[in-house]
Amino acid sequence: MSWTDFYRRQEILEAAVRLAARNPGAPLPLEEVPGAGEHFGTEENLLTALQYQWTRTLSGRLRTEVVDPDDADGLGDHVDAVTRAWRAAVEEHADLRAVLDGAYERHASLRRMHEGELRMLAVTAGLADPREPAEEIVKVGHALEALLRANRQETGRRRPVMGHLRRLLAPSA
Repeated sequence: MSWTDFYRRQEILEAAVRLAARNPGAPLPLEEVPGAGEHFGTEENLLTALQYQWTRTLSGRLRTEVVDPDDADGLGDHVDAVTRAWRAAVEEHADLRAVLDGAYERHASLRRMHEGELRMLAVTAGLADPREPAEEIVKVGHALEALLRANRQETGRRRPVMGHLRRLLAPSA
């Protein structure tokens, strides 16, 4: 792929996000994005490229926040770092995140990619061990992501995610 093709694909992806952000849950009309059909072929291929962009952005933010996990002073540091990284990525790319959220139900390949993201969040936060069964790590990642989303949407005083996690992970009495 030439640089011209690369930049053209980036322009198409940006145009697709702008268009899809109007109704994130609806199928993406490729015919309304000039060049989308030619360069990506299907909605799923275009959304896969968008998911890749999101994963690259989030993992970059995570690397920035969690430079060396051995330097952290415990679970709170890891969760706080993941929280900061996730929030920054969502703040910077809110439309992209909304478009992907609206597309997971339509494409199994996107759900699998999202599960990889959830595992990355759970393991990076120190809430799961990479040797655990993948489906268990995904459950932990779903819980963490739900807390991140709920905490982001709360109005007024923000509750720290760590407090929610302590209640979630506390042994039942």
